[in-house]
Amino acid sequence: MRVALFVTCLADAMFPQVGRATVELLERLGHEVVFPEAQTCCGQMHINTGYQREAVRLVEHQVDTFAGYEAIVAPSGSCVGSIRHQHATVARRAGRVALSHRAEELGERTYELSEFLVDVLGVTDVGARFPHRVTYHPTCHSLRMLRVGDRPLRLLREVRDIDLVELPGADQCCGFGGTFALKNADTSAAMLSDKLRNVLSTGASVVSAGDSSCLMHMGGGLSRLSTVAGTTARPVHLAEILAAT
Repeated sequence: MRVALFVTCLADAMFPQVGRATVELLERLGHEVVFPEAQTCCGQMHINTGYQREAVRLVEHQVDTFAGYEAIVAPSGSCVGSIRHQHATVARRAGRVALSHRAEELGERTYELSEFLVDVLGVTDVGARFPHRVTYHPTCHSLRMLRVGDRPLRLLREVRDIDLVELPGADQCCGFGGTFALKNADTSAAMLSDKLRNVLSTGASVVSAGDSSCLMHMGGGLSRLSTVAGTTARPVHLAEILAAT
C-alpha cells in the first residue's frame, strides 16, 4: 500500500524521531511511505482557540495536499481527531459546502497510527522489541474523539521483552490540552501532578502515548522531578516503541 505520512507540527519541529519511527515501522511492514512536502499545520490550534475563519484556508490546504492518497497516517490522535471531526464542520460554517464534502472524504482516509495498523493492515505483532518497563497513557483525543480503545495496548502487548504495566487513572487527562495549559496553568499543573504520581507508582522507566503533545507535557514534568526526586522515567512515543527492534 502507498501511504502518505502526515507528520504534524510537533513532530516536524520538535520530535522528528517520531516521524522517522513511523516511516521505519510502515516500511518494515512492506508499505511505501511518501511525504507530501506541501503539508503544513492542519489548523487544529486555530480551530480550538476560536479562529475558525482563519482555519478554513488550512483545511482547504490539507484537503488539496493529501488528495489522491489511498491512506494518510499520522502519529497523533489529536491531529487526526481534528481532521476527522472538525474540518468538515469548519468548512460548512464558512459556507464552503463543496470543501466540507471533500474534508469528510479526507477524514475517512486519515488514520491515527494504531488505528491504521490494527484496523487497516490487520496486524498487532509488528516485530518490535523493547526491553523496558512501560506504562501507557491514552490521550484524550485518541480516547474520546477517535475511540481507539485498546488498539495501542494490543500492539504493545505483542512487543518482545516489554514489561507492560497498567497505568492507574489512565483515562484521566494529563493536563496539557493545547492552549489550556497556558490559559489555565495552575489547573494544568495540578492535573499533571496527579498523572505523574500515577506514572511513577507503576515503577515504569517509560511512559508512552500516541501524541507528542501530551508526552511533551509529561516529559517536562518528569525532567523537573528528576532533579528533586531522582526519577529516570522518560516519555517515548508509541511509534518509537513499535519501530524498535
